[in-house]
Amino acid sequence: MTARTVRGAARATAAAALITGVAACSTPGAGAGASSAGADSVVVGIATEPESLSPLLGYGKDGNSKIFDGLLTHDADMKLKPALAEALPEVSADGRTYSFALRRGVKFSDGAPFSAKDVVFTYRTILDAGTNNASKTELDAIEAVEAKDENTVVFTLKYPYAPFAERTVLPIAPEHIAGRQDVNSGDFTTRPVGTGPYVLAGWSKGEKLSFKANPGYWGGEPAVQKFTMAVIKDDDVRATRLRSGELDGAVLPPNLAEGFAKDTTRRTYAAKTFDYRNVTLPTHHKVTGDLAVRQALDIAVDRTAMVDKLLEGAGRPAFGPVPTDSPWFTAGTERRHDLDRARRILDDAGWKTGEDGIRAKDGVRASFPLWYTSGDKIRQDHALAFASDVKKAGIEVKAEAGTWEVIEPRMKTEAVLAGGGSPADPDFDQYLLLTSSLGGDGFNNMAWYDDPAVDAALAEGRRSADPAVRKAAYDTVQRRLAENPGYVFLTHIDHLYVVNDRWDGPGTQVEPHDHGLGAGPWWNVENWKPRQK
Repeated sequence: MTARTVRGAARATAAAALITGVAACSTPGAGAGASSAGADSVVVGIATEPESLSPLLGYGKDGNSKIFDGLLTHDADMKLKPALAEALPEVSADGRTYSFALRRGVKFSDGAPFSAKDVVFTYRTILDAGTNNASKTELDAIEAVEAKDENTVVFTLKYPYAPFAERTVLPIAPEHIAGRQDVNSGDFTTRPVGTGPYVLAGWSKGEKLSFKANPGYWGGEPAVQKFTMAVIKDDDVRATRLRSGELDGAVLPPNLAEGFAKDTTRRTYAAKTFDYRNVTLPTHHKVTGDLAVRQALDIAVDRTAMVDKLLEGAGRPAFGPVPTDSPWFTAGTERRHDLDRARRILDDAGWKTGEDGIRAKDGVRASFPLWYTSGDKIRQDHALAFASDVKKAGIEVKAEAGTWEVIEPRMKTEAVLAGGGSPADPDFDQYLLLTSSLGGDGFNNMAWYDDPAVDAALAEGRRSADPAVRKAAYDTVQRRLAENPGYVFLTHIDHLYVVNDRWDGPGTQVEPHDHGLGAGPWWNVENWKPRQK
């Protein structure tokens, strides 16, 4: 059996969460562009905090977790490189066996040695039926994972899953700690131990997570000795605190970031992303479940105006999870804003306009709620713009704000201003978003979308290692999504950050939708150095 080495560059799309604000805090009243947190400290603000810090439950699954390391990680160009593995994996000719040689001499932050048994423990535990990991379907290609010896791990796959190496950025947990307690409720979920550059120093839920540098980190002790994640949910509050000098940095919507353009003490970073905003169209609702309504909604929206007015040009129109500048995008699936055609589709389907301008059919009024998360200005703006656009076609959309606790129970029948996107592989977003087997599975397939042709193409795209076969499969998916929309995709959003200019090292990667701690200019904070004056 011949072997080859994986050298994949990350590309297309996957997964779900809020637009996450990142900011750094110091004492109120600190001067603009300065931080009183200390010369070796960085404080980062985030809009939401994780429910758990255990990778066994999904924390850090896409990399950059800071407490942990995966077998592989990404460089600045999103190419895979070794982390706990000493090299990229050797892959069998049939694409079903991945062998990793592990880095020697690595220790967990408690001093215990890292070995192959920790890798085996991590993957087997995640796949266990009793583990409450909502993302375990991402690893369903694994048939077996075994320790050949203490420095070698071998994965055997059920089928040749093309992007498997991308999945091995998943953090590794220590068996000697996590294996001795309940995986779902043990202390490890809030008091983790890993091999990463930082150690958790404290967690005040709803307020902040504090980290300190790991002096025994295999990659070298970080110059940033203290790293804090402050929970700041509201975009406007982050901007206000940044302007007052309380914060070292923040991710901001374009209209708020623009206010710092002339500030010479701060630097603005723009990151290209796979981050999209869309409207779910639940098939279990009498209005959004109607194909004609979905088709009309898809062309009644003015995506270009949203990019220009809501994002001030910092983004692109979205016609699916794949950005238009991705090599995986299917040319010809762009949908032109065509209000007249939207009206004709509704007329032909029997949706007649009433005296108040809103359509109805068989006693059902063309009206539905659209939920967006409280405090998220970008989602709010998109929801209101969507409602305004589609009302011109005779469809009433009532934008409603709420927390995820309010929204989640309603997702089966009520529309949500959602988001997603991952620059890793086209399988990551499209499969979880569209496969019928995951309808209603948490934030996967929130629309309960069901299209047999899409299901078949998604299966072919993830099981083939041939780029041409995969491209054809995802072309089929995108064309069917244009014909049978389960979502109205609105925009792909570029992320803008404003950061105090006192460190060398900040920069951006191509970013996913969920861009809190693991992305932004601080994705590589462990490598930052104080700027020499």
